[in-house]
Amino acid sequence: MEAATAVQRFHYSPSSWIDWRNFEGKPRGSLRYSHRTKENKRLTVIALSHLQPDKRSDLRQRSVSDKNSSALLETGDLLHSPFDEELRKAEEVKPYLNGRSMYLVGMMGSGKTTVGKIMARALGYTFFDCDTMIEEAMNGTSVAEIFEHFGESVFREKETETLKKLSLMYHQVVVSTGGGAVIRPINWKYMHKGISIWLDVPLEALAQRIAAVGTNSRPLLHDDESGGDPYTVALNRLSTIWEGRGEAYTNASARVSLESITSKHGYRNVSDLTPTEIAIEAFEQVQCFLNKEDKY
Repeated sequence: MEAATAVQRFHYSPSSWIDWRNFEGKPRGSLRYSHRTKENKRLTVIALSHLQPDKRSDLRQRSVSDKNSSALLETGDLLHSPFDEELRKAEEVKPYLNGRSMYLVGMMGSGKTTVGKIMARALGYTFFDCDTMIEEAMNGTSVAEIFEHFGESVFREKETETLKKLSLMYHQVVVSTGGGAVIRPINWKYMHKGISIWLDVPLEALAQRIAAVGTNSRPLLHDDESGGDPYTVALNRLSTIWEGRGEAYTNASARVSLESITSKHGYRNVSDLTPTEIAIEAFEQVQCFLNKEDKY
């Protein structure tokens, strides 16, 4: 009875929603670098070449981890650097978005929230975390507690309601979705009102991240009682989850492969990537999607 009452109290406060915004019209023709953008990029390369090695190293080290990137995001340093290619990519793509929102999908631990915040800041969009919205609407009940007291089916219903509201009421937002949002076809209907971006991270890298921070906030992993070391437990469970979701992620408008980015930059593994580098690749893949869309 108590659970049913709590579910009935689930609601969205109108005051929590932002106002509609005016949008620029979509330019004609396919996406391409303007002469000005090329010149800016050339000047940036020249400027970077004159930085002392220790300065270049310092710029990279300042954004190595998600934690550091989040801190930089709060202070604005990460996006106000004159050498921030990610901001230029956002400015290049934004006119062609025509106000469309972006939905980040991917397995748990793939960095949707961290990367989403960076992308939203660069675009001048508003960021929303779907799980956080559900928790706030249910009086601060955590996702893990919702799973425990109400069950996964209730959480999935609230997830769909949240995506529906976001797709109908908002433009110019970046949304971080839950890892399982892709399993319900109705959710894709709402996400395809904008542009969906799949952060494709190798399961081994996800298992390492999750094992390092623990599984208390991840209900689908927290209940695993198979024993073994944290990494093996996480990898085995992620592999099982992937079998049920892997194909669904391919419905996304754009795919951001962390393995591809790692190879492009000549890094040893995906853990060497910074969230900003992933955000840059996301904008590039969105650009490719818009180019293809413009041809049809």
